[in-house]
Amino acid sequence: MPYNRIIGVMLLLSVSRVAEMPSVALAAVPLPVTIGVLTHRNTAATLARWQPTADYLSTTLPQYYFCIMPLSFNAVEATVTSGNLDLLLVNPSLYVMLSTRYRVSRIATLRTRRQQFTTIAHDQFGREPGLSRFASVIFTRAVADTPQNLAELRGRKISAVAALSLGGFQIAQAVLQQHDIELKNDTHITFTGSHDAVVTAVLSGQADVGIVRTGILERFAADKLLDLQHIRILGQQFHSNFPLLHSSPLYPEWPFSILTNTDATLAQQVAIALLKMPPDSAAAIASDNAGWTVPLDYQPVQELLQTLQLPPYQPSSNSLANIIIQHWLSVLIATMILIIMATLTGWVFRLNYQLNRAKIQLEQRQQFILDAVAEGIFGVDLTGRITFANRAIEKLTNWSAVDLIGAEEHALLHHTQTNGEPFRIEYCPICATLRDHKARFIEEDIFWCSDGCWVSIEYSAAPLRDDRAQVIGAVIVVRDITHRRALAERLRQLEIEHSHITRLTTLGEMVSSIGHEINQPLTAIATNARACLRLINTNQADITICQDVLTRIAEQSERAAEVIRQMRRLGCKQETQAAPIAVAALFDTVRVLLGQDARRADVTLQFDVTPITTMVLAQEIQIAQVLLNLTRNALEAMNETPNKRRVILLRAAIRSEQPDQIELRVADTGPGLARGVAQHLFEPFVTTKPNGLGLGLSISSRIIEAHGSSLQVETTPGIGTTFSFTLPRVFNTTIPLVSSTAIDTNDSGAKERL
Repeated sequence: MPYNRIIGVMLLLSVSRVAEMPSVALAAVPLPVTIGVLTHRNTAATLARWQPTADYLSTTLPQYYFCIMPLSFNAVEATVTSGNLDLLLVNPSLYVMLSTRYRVSRIATLRTRRQQFTTIAHDQFGREPGLSRFASVIFTRAVADTPQNLAELRGRKISAVAALSLGGFQIAQAVLQQHDIELKNDTHITFTGSHDAVVTAVLSGQADVGIVRTGILERFAADKLLDLQHIRILGQQFHSNFPLLHSSPLYPEWPFSILTNTDATLAQQVAIALLKMPPDSAAAIASDNAGWTVPLDYQPVQELLQTLQLPPYQPSSNSLANIIIQHWLSVLIATMILIIMATLTGWVFRLNYQLNRAKIQLEQRQQFILDAVAEGIFGVDLTGRITFANRAIEKLTNWSAVDLIGAEEHALLHHTQTNGEPFRIEYCPICATLRDHKARFIEEDIFWCSDGCWVSIEYSAAPLRDDRAQVIGAVIVVRDITHRRALAERLRQLEIEHSHITRLTTLGEMVSSIGHEINQPLTAIATNARACLRLINTNQADITICQDVLTRIAEQSERAAEVIRQMRRLGCKQETQAAPIAVAALFDTVRVLLGQDARRADVTLQFDVTPITTMVLAQEIQIAQVLLNLTRNALEAMNETPNKRRVILLRAAIRSEQPDQIELRVADTGPGLARGVAQHLFEPFVTTKPNGLGLGLSISSRIIEAHGSSLQVETTPGIGTTFSFTLPRVFNTTIPLVSSTAIDTNDSGAKERL
C-alpha cells in the first residue's frame, strides 16, 4: 500500500477514537443522511443490496440515520445538482464526471468479494482481502456460429448495460476501438439496463455477444444459472492476483463519495466506519463485497474517458442557440449585413476566379500542347533569356524547367563547339534571329546538357510577336538527330562489313574447292625436285646445274603449297569470336537494309521478338549477313506470289526442348522449293535462281555451323519456306564465348605420299 494511503488510514483511525468518545451533547433525534446509489438491476435489488450498509452506518453512527436512494444512470447528475444527497455511490466513470463538474470527492473504494470464485488466503484477522479493481467481460456462447475473436464482431448483435455503464459498456468500447471497431457504427448494439438482462439475452440467443462487468458471469455460475464451459471469452486477458474472467485492463472499483454540501465531520466518521466494516458483516455480505479500502487513484478512468471523449471530456459545444435567442435583433441585422457583403464579395471573387481560371486553363492548354510535341520547344526574350520550355527539351538536355527558365540560352546550351573552342555569341543563329527578326533552320548543331555532354540536333528559330506584331523574342524548335546520325553511320559500317565478309566467305568457299586439287601436283613437283637433288648428290648428274635448277623448283613448289594451305585455312571452320548482341538489333539491320526493297516488292516484313529472347551470343556481322541473305532470297522467291500473300516473318523464340537456345526463323509465303532441291540446297553453286551463283546459302550455312548450330529448312510447295537456326541465349553479360570445333589444316597426306 502506498505511503500516502497508510498515512490517510492512520489519520482516519485517530479521528475515529475521538468520534467513539461518548458525548452528551448529541441530539436525541438522529439526523437523516441520504446515500444515492446507482442501480443497474432494479430498485428492489438495489435496496436489498445496499440498505444493510446504511443500517450498519446508522448503528455505528447513532447520531445519524442513513437511507438509500436508488438512482438510474440518467437521474444521477440531476439529483446531485438538486442538493438532496449527502453521500454518493456510483461507478468510477460517473464519479470522474461528477468530480470534475461538481467537485465530488471520494473517501473510500469498494472491495468486491472473491471467495466464491477462487480459493485465497485470508489475512491475520481471518478477513478476505477482496478485489479493489474490476474490468469488462466480452463474452458469447461457445457454439460454432458465434464470433471466435474480437475481429469478428462487425455486424453482430451486441447487448450492453447502458451507455454510461463503465464495466458494462465503456471499457469494452475502448478495447474494441483498439481493434478498429466502433460499437455504435460497426455493430448492432442494444442496451438492456442491467447486467442480468445482458447475460439472459446472450444465453437466449437474442444477442450474439454480451458486455458486462467482472464477477457477473461467476455469480450466474455460482447460482447454477449457466455453465462457464459453455461461455467463450473474447479477447481474454490475464492479470496477476485477479481471478475473474475479463477482456480489458483493470480499473478501480466503485468509490464512496461525498458532495460539496456534505458535513466534514460526517464525511470523516463515515470514512472511518466504512474502513472498519468487517468482511463478514451483514452489510458486506448483503452487498456482496469484502468491505472498503482507502480511495484508489482514478487517473486510469480519466484517461479512458478522455480517449472515448465522454463526459466530462467530450468536445465542448457553445450554446449558440441561447446567444441567438437573447440577441435576435442584433444577430438578424448583422446577418443581413454579412449576407449583403458576402454576396458582393462573392460576386467580385467569382469574376476574379473566372478570369484567373480562364488564364490558367489557357496557360495549361498551351503547356499541354507544348508537352505533347515530340520535338523540344523553348522560347527566349529579346535579351536571350529562356521564358518557357516543354518537357521534350528538358529530356533532351537533362536540364529541368527550373534551371532553364530565366537562364541565358547561349551561356547555358550553346557556349562551346565540339572541338572545345568557345562559340562566339555573334555567330549564334538564335541570337541572329533576335537581332534581324528572320527565321532560320540549322541542319546540324549541338546543345550542351547538364552532365557536360553534348547532343547532336537540328533546330529552327522563328521570331515571336505580340498582338501588335512587335517582336518580343523567338521560338526555337529542336529535334534530336543523334539516333539518325548513329543509324546512318551504322548503315555505312554495315554495308562495308557486309561487303567485306561476303568477299572473304566467297573466296574461302572457292579456294577450299580447288585447293586440294592444286596441292597434289605441287607436292609431286616438290617430291621430284628433291629426288633430282638426291641424284646429283650421288654424282649421277651435273651437280652444279642440277642443284641450282632443282633447288629453285623445290622452293617455288613449297611456296605454292604454303599459299594453298593459307587459302584453305581461310575457308575452313575457325572458332567464332562471339559477343552478346540484341536480336532486335539484328532484325533492325534487316529492316534498315531491306525495308526499301520490301516496299518496292510489295512485301510485308514482320518481326516477332519477345522480351525474354532479347540477347544471344554470336558474331553480329556474320549473323546479320545470314539474316540478310535469307530475307533477300525470300524477297526474290515471292515475285510470282499474289500481292495479298507476300509476307516475310522474322521471329525469335526459346526452344522448348533447349531453354538455353534461341531459335531464329525466317519464313515466307512464297511458292516453296521443288522436291529434291532442299537436300542439296546448302552445297556450293547449287541455286534455284536463273542468275544465281549458288554461294549465298552455302556461306550462310558455314557461318551458322561456325556458331555451333546448323541451318535448317522446311518447305511446303505452294505455302512457303522457313529457314531456322539456333544461337545461345544470353542470361547475363558475363557468359563465356561460344566456340565451335575447328578443322585441322595440317596436310598429312602430302607426308604419306612423300
